[in-house]
Amino acid sequence: MKYKVTGKQENSKSCLVCGMKNDFGLKTSFYELENGEIVSIFKTMNEHQSYPGRLHGGITGAILDETIGRAIMIKDKKVWGVTIELNISYKKPIPLNTELKAIGRITKDTSRIFEGTGELILPNGEIAATAKGRYMKMSIDKISNIEDEDMEWQLVQLKEDPEEIEL
Repeated sequence: MKYKVTGKQENSKSCLVCGMKNDFGLKTSFYELENGEIVSIFKTMNEHQSYPGRLHGGITGAILDETIGRAIMIKDKKVWGVTIELNISYKKPIPLNTELKAIGRITKDTSRIFEGTGELILPNGEIAATAKGRYMKMSIDKISNIEDEDMEWQLVQLKEDPEEIEL
């Protein structure tokens, strides 16, 4: 099914998942969808290897964690999800040098904590991993003392940004 992209979230400078200036990072783009979910699109590299030709499970966990954690930002751009608990199920090997998608959504939302689920999707549409997490809602000034200009938190428009995403 195709979903309309309703927004794109910002990237930082050095983050492993979304950092645009991290040479070994995933340089992930995060898109908000009309159905209230968030989709991350990224490309794995040889530097992300575990077993030969396979993505490291920790990288899988990192992308699912950030994708689910960012789902709260669809409602409020000033709220960040800080991981309390993350459970991952690995279902299929994940290849390197491949563009992949992860999906995240909120399943429970209270005043201070939210829960969510997500999936990492292979190019053929199969689910390679699933995750369920709990997150504390926090503002960036409570998480880090780094100034915004040091994070270089900004919207990065790419010529390949989609208007619709098929899931």
